[in-house]
Amino acid sequence: MNPIYALWCHPRSMSTAMERVMRERGDVRCFHEPFLYHYYVGRGVREMPHLDRDPATPTDYDDIKAMILAAAEDGPVFFKDMSYYVVPGLFDDPDFAGHITHSFLIRDPVKALLSYYKLDADFILEEGGLEAQWRQVEWLMETTGEAPVVIAAEAVQQDPEAIIGAYCRGLGLAPVAGVHEWAAGEVPEGWAQVAGWHGKVLSRGGIVADTPEETAASRAEFADAAKEAPQLVAYLEHHMPFYEKLRALAL
Repeated sequence: MNPIYALWCHPRSMSTAMERVMRERGDVRCFHEPFLYHYYVGRGVREMPHLDRDPATPTDYDDIKAMILAAAEDGPVFFKDMSYYVVPGLFDDPDFAGHITHSFLIRDPVKALLSYYKLDADFILEEGGLEAQWRQVEWLMETTGEAPVVIAAEAVQQDPEAIIGAYCRGLGLAPVAGVHEWAAGEVPEGWAQVAGWHGKVLSRGGIVADTPEETAASRAEFADAAKEAPQLVAYLEHHMPFYEKLRALAL
């Protein structure tokens, strides 16, 4: 079987841009959040806004796993997904987990939670995502004795060539120059049904760093949003300790 690489994320963490980076390599088959269909459709945890459901996509965990394993018979596979889609269920499937080279992406939760709230004001605590990521990292360290590769979105934005290169080497892949730039407007395979979530990465021609002014504006906007939605503060307080633990492991 060929390698399977997974980037486990939390929502609004710049994960779709990182998936696009891997697509630009051209040497791995990419899947866009295959376990989304297990969490939102198969399990029906809640209704996901802006989802134009593809009826051909499997919704059962075992069927999604089989799809990924079958693809890996033909060549290397990469997928990005949210940890909360499969935690803790993945812990009961060590054989499948053992086939995967795991990596993780994190982003400042103030920015991530605010961005999520603007797209889905009714999102729940679990969908903040960072706790599930840490639980998964903790489990991997306990079962393998090694820490997986963790990258921070802000570091990628500041020096994409260096951090993406280090990320690829951490996965055992040779770095490819220029993969952080692409043709704006193109909709890759698997993105059409969730295009409403990814307008910025579709419109931009690559990874762009936030300016200090944008970062300050995000914090002010979060404070304003929290006046109308006080759960945002509770979500931030809940997920921040997990973010800090993950940040300590980041490249």
